[in-house]
Amino acid sequence: MKPSVNEKIIDVDGLKTYFFSSAGIARAVDGVSFFMNAGEVLGVVGESGSGKSVTAQSIMRLIPEPPGKIVGGRIDFDGANLLDLSPQEMRHVRGNRIAMIFQEPMTSLNPVFTIGNQISEMFILHRNLSRKDALDASIDMLDRVQIPAPHRRVHEYPHQLSGGMRQRAMIAMALACDPEVLIADEPTTALDVTVQAQILDLMLTLKEDYGAAVQMITHDLGVIAEMADRIVVMYAGRVVEASSTREIFRHPLHPYTIGLLASIPVLGSRTAGETRRLKEIKGMVPSLVALPEGCKFCDRCTHVMDVCRHREPDLTDVSSGHRVRCWLHVEKPPS
Repeated sequence: MKPSVNEKIIDVDGLKTYFFSSAGIARAVDGVSFFMNAGEVLGVVGESGSGKSVTAQSIMRLIPEPPGKIVGGRIDFDGANLLDLSPQEMRHVRGNRIAMIFQEPMTSLNPVFTIGNQISEMFILHRNLSRKDALDASIDMLDRVQIPAPHRRVHEYPHQLSGGMRQRAMIAMALACDPEVLIADEPTTALDVTVQAQILDLMLTLKEDYGAAVQMITHDLGVIAEMADRIVVMYAGRVVEASSTREIFRHPLHPYTIGLLASIPVLGSRTAGETRRLKEIKGMVPSLVALPEGCKFCDRCTHVMDVCRHREPDLTDVSSGHRVRCWLHVEKPPS
């Protein structure tokens, strides 16, 4: 039985995923904590290298070992810690109860199998359907994600579909077994603006139909504003701010979040002969094998204090449901 809406469905606590190489230890995810409720969309935002995708791959237990390894934390789902499950137990969860839409469908879909074969595999593996029944179910899924002529498309190969149709096929595959959690990793990055809007509308419609919790990973705050109920902002493998979408957009607290919002183009920003210039966040995300000692954002922050360079703040509750990792919002920062 699926959890009721607003019931906590997945709880990530202190997750740490490191990559080990001759250059050192890359702390790609370092103490990340967040939760997801049934029926909601959680937006996870941040620049490339912030740990968004590695967090999602950790939930799915898809971290390549070596060089990667989940070294700490918990991922609680339906009363069990996913990190304690055997590979066989995890295969029953992955694709069945927790599904993922990957960033680039052309590399995620197998080029030597038809779309129908690849979707059918989900029904055969997790629903024990015959090959014929699985193919019929695949046609129905392609129809649900609004792919025209699904009876024909089901026999085609990935290279015969447009980018938008390949992404729809990936969504059909992810939703085939009616999952409780859907993770979408940059699902519209490679698509043009019109197709992006169609895919996002489709995902919202299917979320309402299926009642799944959706984790939307993206660097595009415009997408998050339209899709998400709550937002988690990540930087250098850590959560730096988390709250409702409304609160993040109206009252951002962390300088990094403020910088991300200031970099969004605003329609109609030219007024009274003046143009609102986009603001950049100076500098680059630090190397994960050579992170600053204190706050990981200190070298790029315009509000940096001495304490920021020596001690990293905790993720602190500043109001109901609004957490931030910043010394500016600690009542009395240490000297």
